[in-house]
This record gives sequence, structure tokens and C-alpha cells, in this order.
Amino acid sequence: MGPFLATLGYFVIAIAVVVIGLLIFEWITRQYKDWDEVKRGNQAVAMSISGKIIGICIILSFAIYHSFTVWDTLIWGAYGVVLQMIAYILFELFTRKFSVETKLKENNTAVGIISMGVSIGLAFVIGASIT
Repeated sequence: MGPFLATLGYFVIAIAVVVIGLLIFEWITRQYKDWDEVKRGNQAVAMSISGKIIGICIILSFAIYHSFTVWDTLIWGAYGVVLQMIAYILFELFTRKFSVETKLKENNTAVGIISMGVSIGLAFVIGASIT
């Protein structure tokens, strides 16, 4: 029964970390509200959100694999989410020709795809660094 309870515990932690992470990302985003844009059919924002969810889950999967306790997983997961947020802010800063937020709000799917790629790609780097 122990492994089943551990899996349930990790599942609950993953849901909580993803929800909290998305709430913080929404707070960081100033020009629009994620779920309002999704409701309007904004595919670029949906791709960006998908990248964040997948990225957070990738980091959590590495954290689960390398941690000895549930608390280790929670700490590494939270740390990974913070690093994902820093990556998102840097992505906005490094794209000098346009604002990522503005382009996502305008439903620019090319920017949405790149945003998704940044989130997922860096999640593998962050996850692989968890020891």
C-alpha cells in the first residue's frame, strides 16, 4: 500500500505546484489574464500556458526521481518553478525587437510556440541539474 500512497502524495503535490505556479505566472503577466485569453480562443497564450505546465511537470518528475522524501520533491519543485519564472522574465527581456506579452496577447502563434519551447527546453536543463 505504501507505493500507492506515495504516488497519490506526489500527484497531489504536482497538482498544487502546477496550480500555484500558474497563479504566480498569471500575476507576473501584466497585459492580459491567461484564462480570459484562452476563453477567447487565443492559441498563442494557450501554447505558452501549455509550455509552463509541461515544464513544471518535467521539473517535478526529475525532483521525484532524485529526491528521498516528499519534502525534497516539494522544495526542488518550488525552486524549479522559480527558475522557470526567471527564464520567462529573461525571455521577455532578451527579445528586444518586440514584447513577448504583447505578441502573445495579439495571438501570435509563432511567439507562443517559441514561448512553449523555452519553457519545455529549460525545464529539461533545470530538471537534469537536480541531484
